[in-house]
Amino acid sequence: MQKTIVAIALLLTLGSCASKKKMVALENKANEIQLQLDKARADLNDCDGKTANLNTQLKQRADELASRNSRVKELEDQVDYLKKNNNQLLDRMSDLSVISKEGAESIKRSMETMNQQGKYIQNLNTSIQRKDSLNMALVMNLKRSLQDVSDEDVQIEVKKGVVYVSLSDKMLFNTGSYNITSKAEVILGKVARILNDYKEIEILVEGHTDNVPYRSENLVDNWDLSVKRATSVVRTLQEKYGVSPTRMIAGGRGEHLPKVGNDSKDSRSQNRRTEIIITPKLDQFFNLYTPQAGK
Repeated sequence: MQKTIVAIALLLTLGSCASKKKMVALENKANEIQLQLDKARADLNDCDGKTANLNTQLKQRADELASRNSRVKELEDQVDYLKKNNNQLLDRMSDLSVISKEGAESIKRSMETMNQQGKYIQNLNTSIQRKDSLNMALVMNLKRSLQDVSDEDVQIEVKKGVVYVSLSDKMLFNTGSYNITSKAEVILGKVARILNDYKEIEILVEGHTDNVPYRSENLVDNWDLSVKRATSVVRTLQEKYGVSPTRMIAGGRGEHLPKVGNDSKDSRSQNRRTEIIITPKLDQFFNLYTPQAGK
């Protein structure tokens, strides 16, 4: 009898241990699922934030386009008004025997000029819309390519009708150096792939520093350092990723064009940057805003 009681107690103890092990395993699995759920929520919030930012930029572009379309409509209305006045004047003058052939030819030339100006306004509006669409496509493609890069390292925006890609100093270079880091080469490679997809644009690379004086054996000052850093970026884009050198310009601004005041460590960090400015080719841009001679 005593042996039977001992056996039953042993079985109950073993069953209790097995239940505890299952409970611990279930708790561990629940904790793992909770961690995955928290990460998914964080990723979703980050995605929502980026989507809201893109929607805001899209609305700004739409507002700018609406304003330009309104201005073009005003100019077209003015042209129509002048046409009507000239037609009425021509009709009246045709009834007068004193009208000269030279005067009629002058009016005819004026009307032809206004017609040409009307076509020019329409072409200008089309070109502006095409340029805005190109900028938006560039921004979307760049952000998609660099979505895994921290916003502290890379910022993309449209200012004054051109696309700016701002690269942080700490990501690109070591302190006081103008040699590209291995991490920066990977990011520049992603930018280069987008630049190589758009052949009809020019690329201006500008180096910027803070206002803390700098001098080394090979560099005179911050301005010298900013130029060296810009040329390092241009050379990497050309030699490592095949961006045509005929499309690129390298320049340095030193501390003379800060984003914010240099009154704190964080502010100075924002000012130390290299900007890749993507613009239409200058000859095409000037042709866009310059009517042909005689028009």
